[in-house]
Amino acid sequence: MKIRMKLSVQFILITMLINMTAYLTIYFLSTDYRKEEFYDRLYSKALNTAKLLVDVNEIDRDLLKIIDQNTTSLQDEKVVVYNYKDEEIYNNQDVAGKDYPQEILDKIRLKGEIRFQDGIRECFGLLYKGQYDRYVVIAEAYDLYGIRKINNLRLVLIIVFISSILVTLIGGWIFAGHALKPIKRVIDEVSKIDDSNLHARVNTGNGTDEIGQLASTFNKMLSKLEEAFYIQKSFVSNASHELRTPLTAMTGQIEVSLMNDRTNEEYQKILWSVLEDIKSLTQLSNGLLLLAQTNTVTLISNFKTIRIDETLLTAQEQVKKKSRLNEILVEFETEPEDTQDLQIKGDDQLLKSAFINLLDNACKFSDMKPIKAIIDFQKTHIIIRIIDKGIGIPENEMSHIFAPFYRATNAQSYRGNGLGLALVKKILDMHQATISVHSSSSGTEIQVKFPFSS
Repeated sequence: MKIRMKLSVQFILITMLINMTAYLTIYFLSTDYRKEEFYDRLYSKALNTAKLLVDVNEIDRDLLKIIDQNTTSLQDEKVVVYNYKDEEIYNNQDVAGKDYPQEILDKIRLKGEIRFQDGIRECFGLLYKGQYDRYVVIAEAYDLYGIRKINNLRLVLIIVFISSILVTLIGGWIFAGHALKPIKRVIDEVSKIDDSNLHARVNTGNGTDEIGQLASTFNKMLSKLEEAFYIQKSFVSNASHELRTPLTAMTGQIEVSLMNDRTNEEYQKILWSVLEDIKSLTQLSNGLLLLAQTNTVTLISNFKTIRIDETLLTAQEQVKKKSRLNEILVEFETEPEDTQDLQIKGDDQLLKSAFINLLDNACKFSDMKPIKAIIDFQKTHIIIRIIDKGIGIPENEMSHIFAPFYRATNAQSYRGNGLGLALVKKILDMHQATISVHSSSSGTEIQVKFPFSS
């Protein structure tokens, strides 16, 4: 069932419940009021008849009967009076009716007054205490006009109830359609968006109601999808290019070597060149694999408490083995008060990989100048600063340095594939750490801030 139909049905059910409650309340209150009003009239008739018969000496039974017959105000009215012996002493009708059961008379004498029904006729029994005797007076009649009014009220309420349901059905359908019109517009706009036009956005309307907020949220999601889609396309394109380059070089060298017989020295030279390409290809594959691994959310659940200085020193040792001409110094800006100040939650292997990339880049672009890695502290963070005296990064290219496969224009002649900083950024994001880069033509300083282990 569609939302429009659900809203219409719910609207009808709510209206039916409200109307039915109101109409039933009106009907039963009107019915009770009709009964009370009619019994009051029967009470007045019984009391007046008893007073005239018992207390007024000038009026006897025959005269009272004449008065009753000429002043009858109730439909098929009947008034009967009994003396203390339960003998009928007055009946306003010419034809005697059936006698009332003895239990009714006894109940009237016991309770003083009662109400009861005889078929469709309503009766009121009253104990009247005269000057010399106690009399039972019973007045009964059929409330023709009152019943007609109640029946007419019931018919009117039923007609109004059915009419209100029909009006509510039509109105609810129109109202639901009007209320869902913005959602339908959003659906129509969203259905037109695919991978070829991720730049399109949904109209947010006034931007303040729920539909506007939904459209705004969807637009934010589209922006993230567009960015992710662009990064993916760029990643695949660059990865394909980077993988094809060493493979093409290797293929070309092998094909050339097979064209003619060559000396051992020439074959060794070719094999060394192919080996360099294989190493480059292996490094690229490892970088891609590690970059993909950092997207695995489950790694975060395996974080352990580690000492950041030990991880940094391990990375220093590994980079020294590769870059033997560079001096890499690791030092504290301020000595820690407690070894716990050096602890963070994280993955030791991933952080070691991040530090290796940062230190390796510093060495690579510093032309054998010394590198510093400084450990410092703030109230809530551990700070690692890596400082080199290298070629720096052009200011207009700073915003792109963390993109996969991006290489600055002044770094094209250096070995590498542009995955290092992208990998570092992803690893640091996983550890809720921030990285900032300050660079000039005289060198670069990279600052990494880790939150303390909680």
